[in-house]
Amino acid sequence: MPKITYVEHGGAEHTVEVPLGSTVMEGARDNGIPGIDADCGGACACSTCHVYVDPAWTGKLPPRDDMEEDMLDFAYEPDPERSRLTCQIKVTPELEGLRVQMPEKQI
Repeated sequence: MPKITYVEHGGAEHTVEVPLGSTVMEGARDNGIPGIDADCGGACACSTCHVYVDPAWTGKLPPRDDMEEDMLDFAYEPDPERSRLTCQIKVTPELEGLRVQMPEKQI
């Protein structure tokens, strides 16, 4: 299982193993990591699983689709390059070492 590091807004880091085929959001939820609310349960119908992807990873992830782009308009302080919804990132072996940072708050 790939290890993914979730960084809280205050700097606390949580590195956990996330099962292949799940999403980065499910990895946070299932491991009790604070900062990812995931109110819609992964349906890409809210923006409460918003994160900033570490700059080293922005070009390594699949591109955002139109639905994710639309939902990011509702996120707290989205970044045009680094913002992603974790419910839309499927965990693959290539995500070993991924780092994501939570925003100050989810809205």
